Amino acid sequence: MLIIPANSASAAGGFEVSNSCRFNGTSSDYLSKTPSSSGNRKTWTASVWLKGQPSTTVNNIAGQAVYSAGNAATDRTHFYFTNGIFEFRTEISNTQQIITTNQTFSDPAAFYHFVVAVDSTQSTAANRVKIYVNGVQITSFAAAAYLAQDADTYVNHTVLQTVGRASYIANQASGSYWNGYMAEFVLLDGTAATPTAFGEADEDTGIWKPIDVSGLTAGTNGFYLDFKASANLGNDAFGGTDLDEYNLTAVDQSTDTCTNNFATWNPLFRKGTTTPAFTEGNLKSTFDDTGANEFALTTFGVSAGKWYAEVKWTANTGTAATATGILDMAYTGTADPNDAVTNAFGYFGSGTKNVSGTASSYGNSYADGNIVGIAIDMDNNKLYFSKNGTFQNSGDPTTGATGTGAIAIVAGVTYGIFATDYNNQVAELNTGSPAFSGTDKADGNGFGSFEYEPPSGYLALCSKNLAEFG
Repeated sequence: MLIIPANSASAAGGFEVSNSCRFNGTSSDYLSKTPSSSGNRKTWTASVWLKGQPSTTVNNIAGQAVYSAGNAATDRTHFYFTNGIFEFRTEISNTQQIITTNQTFSDPAAFYHFVVAVDSTQSTAANRVKIYVNGVQITSFAAAAYLAQDADTYVNHTVLQTVGRASYIANQASGSYWNGYMAEFVLLDGTAATPTAFGEADEDTGIWKPIDVSGLTAGTNGFYLDFKASANLGNDAFGGTDLDEYNLTAVDQSTDTCTNNFATWNPLFRKGTTTPAFTEGNLKSTFDDTGANEFALTTFGVSAGKWYAEVKWTANTGTAATATGILDMAYTGTADPNDAVTNAFGYFGSGTKNVSGTASSYGNSYADGNIVGIAIDMDNNKLYFSKNGTFQNSGDPTTGATGTGAIAIVAGVTYGIFATDYNNQVAELNTGSPAFSGTDKADGNGFGSFEYEPPSGYLALCSKNLAEFG
């Protein structure tokens, strides 16, 4: 089976979300516009699906803004994460109204659906700002200072409005940037909506999933970002004024969405006290210059079926410190997988293979710019590696139980994909929705965008392929 987060929707037979936008905080990605006229500043709703690293610091700033409005720290409205905690804040002439959850939202493998509904005309303070996650209203907060009755926020006002960055920070390089994915971002001007305007519970699984929002009323300054236009990621699908793009390009359009969730590197997985730096939606792992190996492991693991993925290495020197492979997801040790780790199977940059700590001759070396393909056959307990599309050791992943050129792996284990190195080298993961331009080669189910053709019968590591084995 494919192991995925519980709140990742498949939405089979329902509304499908084709694209998300991948925001990379370290390269200062964001969208913005300044409305030409004010809309309803008292009543509005924002809805967005998010997947990323809300528990981490980006650009040395702990806060990661999702949506922000206002030109100064003393006059602003925004909602953002600080160390995984969600916060809604409005400051009017330096008077703060702050609502902070006592929950953390730090699962980097899951898409969360957030709805913020504001109606400051309400007589009951707690009804003036309502926050929902995956269709459920949050009613318990670490702090809750609500808007004053009839207060005007800065959303829908004629001030800078930003998606993925704090609007009030003049120096873009130090802004509080979102680091991850956004899908189906909707702003409704003049409506305080409930989550059922944007999603519903699946009748079979109970998992919260998106619905078609194209018929909603945008109002004066509302917008809908569906991210379907790769050349214009700020396109307003409601037909209003588009948002301007900053540092976002066509490669930042992703097929990793709330209805088809792809595996990424897991920033919460650590070897000892150190971890690589994860960027580009947790698809790019940069190993630091410590002289000791760090390693990255995927958010999803597999224990049945046939699966294909790629790892592109850059700044790699093709040494025995570099390894690409699979590892038991239950591993809790501190040694990296090129040591004597049980159920770790790797292909080294030097060309050797590693089976649970035992190295032997295998294939060609690989280095800067090379792509290692990983074909995992859990039906026959075989593993194959390719270099730039050529399977090593004369391997043929389609030979089934014969396993021509295969590495034998242990049955009954759930394996994730790993990469390990040090010395500022980089491993870019592609489980089907890469952060680098590929050649758009899909698996047999039509999912994924790989550099090299997946072997027949091998699938991308995404939630929709779970239907094959679930």
